[in-house]
Amino acid sequence: MALATSKKEEITLAIAGVGGQGTLLASQIIGHAAVKLGFSVRISETFGMSQRGGPVVSHIRIAKQVYSPLIPLMTAELILGFEPIEALRAATRFLVRGGSVIVNTRTIYPVEVNRGDMKYPPLDKIIEALKNIAGEVVTLDATSLAIKAGNPISANIVMLGALAALGKLPFKPEELREAVRERVPRDVETNLKAFDLGFQAIKEQLAK
Repeated sequence: MALATSKKEEITLAIAGVGGQGTLLASQIIGHAAVKLGFSVRISETFGMSQRGGPVVSHIRIAKQVYSPLIPLMTAELILGFEPIEALRAATRFLVRGGSVIVNTRTIYPVEVNRGDMKYPPLDKIIEALKNIAGEVVTLDATSLAIKAGNPISANIVMLGALAALGKLPFKPEELREAVRERVPRDVETNLKAFDLGFQAIKEQLAK
């Protein structure tokens, strides 16, 4: 596994998804890796709708010293989008100009769509809108990769592997992978495989 890492000693990122996708666990794994390396970490959730199907944004701030847990508007360097429309919503609010977005392309229709009250935009239109906001957008079907790893609910771990491959974190991919091992000991081999599949998917994209 390549030792991709950022030279920066701080990063602000948001994880956007819906309740039940494991956004908070993913945040905790990132935080665990950072704390082990001596960083200060603040994590919080916003929107207060973490019930299954409701939108959730986890704020993660990593630095040598962090005071506020919330990300100010338009300052996040990276959005990790577990669901496409939630990635776009979060990017519109929080992403700094020229920031990066990683998107799981598997859609989850909100209640309003299932009721017929609104239409879900085509995926290509969502990606196009993200590219108009972000300096870098990478996509993967994390859900399919999680199924390949052996557990469809490990899509959040696939996304962590993708995040590690992007090289924006102030620590090595191996250190985030080890945090997965330590924080999710149950079914650890499946989760490590999920991480590796996400990592490889993005490394292959970036190599093109």
